[in-house]
Amino acid sequence: MSEKSCLFPTYARFPITFVKGEGSRLWDDRGNEYLDMMSGLAVTNLGHAPESVKQKVKEQLDQLWHVSNLFTIPNQEKLASLLTDISCADAVFFCNSGAEANEAAIKLARRYKQKILDQDKYEIITFKQSFHGRTLATLTATGQEKVQDGFLPLPEGFVYAEYNNSADVEKLINEKTCAVMLEMVQGEGGVMPADPTFVKEVSELCKKHDLLLIVDEIQTGMGRTGKWFAYEHYGIEPDIISVAKGLGSGLPIGAMLGKEKLAEAFTPGNHATTFGGNPVITAASIATIEEMTNLKLPQRALELGDWMITQFSERLKNNSIVKEVRGKGLMIGIECTHPVADLIKAVHQEGVLVVGAGPNVIRLLPNLLVQKEDLQKAVDVICTILEEHKSAWKETVQ
Repeated sequence: MSEKSCLFPTYARFPITFVKGEGSRLWDDRGNEYLDMMSGLAVTNLGHAPESVKQKVKEQLDQLWHVSNLFTIPNQEKLASLLTDISCADAVFFCNSGAEANEAAIKLARRYKQKILDQDKYEIITFKQSFHGRTLATLTATGQEKVQDGFLPLPEGFVYAEYNNSADVEKLINEKTCAVMLEMVQGEGGVMPADPTFVKEVSELCKKHDLLLIVDEIQTGMGRTGKWFAYEHYGIEPDIISVAKGLGSGLPIGAMLGKEKLAEAFTPGNHATTFGGNPVITAASIATIEEMTNLKLPQRALELGDWMITQFSERLKNNSIVKEVRGKGLMIGIECTHPVADLIKAVHQEGVLVVGAGPNVIRLLPNLLVQKEDLQKAVDVICTILEEHKSAWKETVQ
């Protein structure tokens, strides 16, 4: 009998304890090997314990771990330069997580409107089934009641439009609106890509009504969808971008990127963090971006993702419990006709790690260095289990 945990029970954990990781493989405390198609939820984009990142972190650990942000941190300057080089942004604020990056985006949008433009605007339009974080502001920005349950009263200033419906966005714009906050692919909402026409129309609405466009790239950024950032697929330029997960190869970092015109809204004393962008974490992120650049990993993710979606689509086209295969790059969802918790458990038992995206979607987020034969193994295992489950499902409904 295991000892009682002293942790708050905030996670419905899978009954597996991992003790080692390398590349696309994880090993549990019983010596069982798993093929990782989750990447810590789109975090370990270079696989587990990448040597290039490890070496940079070790070098930094021998020099300096932490100083206050009241001093210049050279790694921050270099990382900020790398991020602006690969995006449409001009300035960067470093923090510790995706939720904090979105908090910074919300604060920047409001303060720019109120203090720089002298406009009494604060309301942000987000989308139903979106996910932006677990702080009070970001869970309110999240368009899912289950995430907000029990945390009343919620901060005011957020309204929710139908995803992929620009007319609904336009109806919600009023004299208090300051921004629209959008995911290019709703990850937690079921791996739902944005429609290109919808994105273009929302971008045009923002320009017409002088609204800031905030794009949440927490899960989709850092090459995951086949571009450095998913907004690049749509031919638009957001005013603010939030990024986290894949930025540090597993070490905790978030960043909020913005256009140059917004920089004057965040002057000394307006926003801050103790640990954000410390020397060790930024060393990991610099190494991550340099490795991804050298190996052209965003393009690789696009090619492998297209191949994988084609494989699933062809093999599952006659499976009656599969509604749709969708995604961008190596961010893939298989929507089923009923809850997939048992399917995910069965896949895990075959040594392949996947995760859900809402009750009915199996989500795959392999690392961007994954080998094609490993993707083939994942396809084979998942398709076999879906075929077996199809027969069992028919029996239960007869």
